[in-house]
Amino acid sequence: MAGTCVTCLWENFHEPLEKFIARRVANPHDAEDLLQEVFVKISLKLDTLMDQEKIHAWIYQIARNVIVDYYRSGKTFAELPEDLAEGVDGVLGPSAEGETGAGGNANAEMAGCLTGMVQQLPEKYREAILLTEFENLTQKALAERLGLSVSGAKSRVQRARKLLKDMMLDCCRLEFDRCGNIIEFQKYQPDKKC
Repeated sequence: MAGTCVTCLWENFHEPLEKFIARRVANPHDAEDLLQEVFVKISLKLDTLMDQEKIHAWIYQIARNVIVDYYRSGKTFAELPEDLAEGVDGVLGPSAEGETGAGGNANAEMAGCLTGMVQQLPEKYREAILLTEFENLTQKALAERLGLSVSGAKSRVQRARKLLKDMMLDCCRLEFDRCGNIIEFQKYQPDKKC
């Protein structure tokens, strides 16, 4: 975007960002606050953007980080929405607007189970998921931190994701929409904690 300014970005991105945030945050007042926070961060960091062609991805990464911080703050729900916890090519895909039988967001409810499942992973896989998905390390940075090759780090993350997916499928019957969103789930053993 030539001549990028915060006002121009607001005009182009505030509506889609508002929808993006609202799908991930139940309280509309909090969603409005988070939208404002995203634009404050954009205005403060705009001069750090190196490649103007990547502005769309850059803005949405800021929005994701603001939402993650919101859930980590402890002022709200304990569970992180699944699409933020798993990333773009994660186990469950993007956040759904589908409903469970109980009337809640199925992806958000599964996110609560996922948190417990991550803790059940073997240490090396748990560490790979936590660092890449929750602390936003790239797989290259993960490789450097753990002393692995990049392909070794990628394999470890993919294996961890597969283990999580298998754990979820062993625990629950999942029904997906055509986009990969969970629209309904049912635990095989309703009284059993995931």
